[in-house]
Amino acid sequence: MIADWGADERRLTNDISVLVGANKGGYPSGNSLLIRGAGETVLIDPSIDVVARGGAPVPIDAVINSHSHEDHVAGNGFFADARVHVHHDDLPGVTSMDGLMAVYGLDGEARRVFEQQVYDEFHYTPRPDAQGFGDGHVFDLGGGTTVEAVHLPGHTRGHSGFRMNGVFFLSDIDLTGFGPYYGDVWSDLEQFEESLVRVREEEAEFYVTFHHKGVIEGRETFLQMLDGFHAVIGRRHAAMLDFLSEPRSIAEMAEHRFIYRPHVEMPFLVSVETRSAEMHVARMLHRGEAQEVAPARYQAT
Repeated sequence: MIADWGADERRLTNDISVLVGANKGGYPSGNSLLIRGAGETVLIDPSIDVVARGGAPVPIDAVINSHSHEDHVAGNGFFADARVHVHHDDLPGVTSMDGLMAVYGLDGEARRVFEQQVYDEFHYTPRPDAQGFGDGHVFDLGGGTTVEAVHLPGHTRGHSGFRMNGVFFLSDIDLTGFGPYYGDVWSDLEQFEESLVRVREEEAEFYVTFHHKGVIEGRETFLQMLDGFHAVIGRRHAAMLDFLSEPRSIAEMAEHRFIYRPHVEMPFLVSVETRSAEMHVARMLHRGEAQEVAPARYQAT
């Protein structure tokens, strides 16, 4: 399980490296974080690239999942002898396929198709032995090397970042132009925005995202990117309000698409668009920006 990553292993400190995935960690790939301590070595979010390349540059004692999404747990079965850790709230998605599907909220044909994809493409292996952690839990790897969990829910219930010496792992607060993803049953728009406020307080030399952006150097650059990422929520909300200039249903909003572009096709797409629209409409109703003008039909006020 020792693999030569060569130039694709980017050293940030003496202890911490990024194993850069294909296409800069673009989905379905990802950027995994390798932390070497004097006593143990851990890998955060083993991607499909880690599996495809036959492992990490060094033996792995423990795997830490930032949350239970298919692309972040791809190597859980590959490192069969390593311990697996994930936030308590996301344990079900790591311990069984039924638990993972509950995270997304899929059923019927969409569940069947995506479940097979998760097995085939993401090598999903249930880890009923996985151990839960909470906000503030510190993994002591020896020699002064530690990894501290920071609970940042909204993407999933247990989504977490990790604080290390000079490095902060943002996981799926990925700072992309796509913006925040909160389209699962276990997602929450309000919690995601609260997490975006909380993560602003993190001070590090390097910030690392699982997808696309990878390594971001310096707090000023990080904050600028975080502001742009956060602003996507407001733009989506404004676009949905504009669409509700006449009465619309949630199904019509999902069909219109406010999250994914028209050419994108995925088994979970309708579910994501529907869930996202429901949360924004709930926000509109709470703010008095829209009203239910007929059963399950909404219009901007």
